Amino acid sequence: MTASRIAGIQRQLTEGLARIDPHHRLLGRPTTYRVIDGQTLEITFRDVTGIAEAEVLGVKRSLGGECYCTVSPQTAEHVTVRFVVPL
Repeated sequence: MTASRIAGIQRQLTEGLARIDPHHRLLGRPTTYRVIDGQTLEITFRDVTGIAEAEVLGVKRSLGGECYCTVSPQTAEHVTVRFVVPL
């Protein structure tokens, strides 16, 4: 069940980013997926030059359900954007 849920989330995200990320801030960035405690999926985008609230909300809508986002500095020019999605 978890593997199919993760595959579904990845598919939703891939399809959704084409529509909600017109400036390609997330699209094409190094992305990792990590399951935490078998209950949540952490999606991390690295080397992001910046992100707007509208893009964060678009990703949340694309993923559906409850989803949390954090943005943290990575370097002086880039941030790391993490989304946490319950499985």
